[in-house]
Amino acid sequence: MTETQLTDLLEELVKQSHESEWVEFKLNFHSVEEIGERISALANGACIHNRTYGYLVFGIEDKTHIIKGTSFKAKSHKKGKEDLEHWLATRLNPRIDFTIYEFDYVDDRHISLFAIPAAKNQPVEFLHQAYIRIGSITRKLNEFPLKQAKIWKKDTTPFEKEIARDNLSAADITKLLSIETYFDLLNIPYPTTQQGVIDKFIEEGLVVKSRGYAITKLGAILLAKQLKDFESVERKSIRVIVYKGKNKVETEREQIGVKGYAIGFEGLVNWINSQLPANEEIGKALRTESRVYPEIAVRELVANALIHQDLTEKGFPMIEIFSDRIEISNPGTPLVTPERFIDAYMSRNERLADIMRRMGFCEEKGSGLDKVIFYNELYQLPPINVIVAESRTRVTMYSYKTLNHLDKKEKISACYQHACLKYVSNEKMTNQSLRERFQIEDHNYSVASRIIRDALGEGVIKEDDPENKSRKYASYIPFWA
Repeated sequence: MTETQLTDLLEELVKQSHESEWVEFKLNFHSVEEIGERISALANGACIHNRTYGYLVFGIEDKTHIIKGTSFKAKSHKKGKEDLEHWLATRLNPRIDFTIYEFDYVDDRHISLFAIPAAKNQPVEFLHQAYIRIGSITRKLNEFPLKQAKIWKKDTTPFEKEIARDNLSAADITKLLSIETYFDLLNIPYPTTQQGVIDKFIEEGLVVKSRGYAITKLGAILLAKQLKDFESVERKSIRVIVYKGKNKVETEREQIGVKGYAIGFEGLVNWINSQLPANEEIGKALRTESRVYPEIAVRELVANALIHQDLTEKGFPMIEIFSDRIEISNPGTPLVTPERFIDAYMSRNERLADIMRRMGFCEEKGSGLDKVIFYNELYQLPPINVIVAESRTRVTMYSYKTLNHLDKKEKISACYQHACLKYVSNEKMTNQSLRERFQIEDHNYSVASRIIRDALGEGVIKEDDPENKSRKYASYIPFWA
């Protein structure tokens, strides 16, 4: 929001006759725990009262609603050594994408304002407890079962259908969105009239008829010429960070996406690949390759991070490049377990996924992980690693290591991924296929046998035919097959 918009919002809020379940005023700071409880209560209250946001405002006298200003500066406040915003976000469940604004009202009266999105599908908890405001008092939500039930039963609008900008003209649509990109990428004729463009965008769900026209969050996140023009999706901009070594101590460069995903995707992937380390020597089959990582695998993983992110969670897709690995992460936990990424597919953002597939950014079906693993093996890289923690999903690709430098866990994981790849390709893993994956000489078949034996012991693969007594002709499939 601009400072003018924030001033207008503040003046509207103080016109309220009293504090409510979705707005609370504070003159000064008391404790970070109190703020966490208020965020939970106001998110839940906003949901019950059909408000898009709840507001917690510092600098207002709660009884009189007089704007006095505050000494509390929420953006720079710390809890221990941690930024207050991050400390709060990591203790909320789900991690709602609240925003802190700081500005001076009229004659330098400082205001700290929290804009808190309404709860969706479930109550928002702080430190495992949900709260609600009753009048001007914050209470535990479980003491009010009827209010709690209203949140669980609430029929919420999917993120993609929510409004990003409203009260627009047809000319505003063409000014804010890259119309040409949509028609070019889908390879369909450009309409002969402006109304034809609008009608197509309405059909696609990028625009809806509202007060004039409105751009949905789907339209903004895909086709915004400038994401900063859409406050509600600007924080979903993609970050790429290049570090100097194997840790985050020293940053070499950083890039933040400013355009919608559809407009910026190709440039993003090209820039990422340009930052990846050059390959001097890899396995026998690939001495002439110029990059450590297969570009097509990087592309698939970046597309997956965009498509499968939880858009309602606080945070943004991020690509971090280290000297020995590349980490691609997105907010939210996956809808399927990481072990089943290669064969199971489920997206929480179906409209986003559908359009990005039709635009050619990712696989038509599935997650594309079979392609990632195929090229990962072709480049003889260690197995990819998937970690789900703190409401984020992170996929890591590692630079080349010899088989002798892989630990037991990595060998078992590589064996499992190889078995999965073979299975979804309508083939079976064998000792020979695993030797080819690791570039093991034929006379060292016992090395592959040992890896298979360890993988069987861990229960990640199983024999295709347990009755077959011949080890020479044995084949193996994933545990879930």
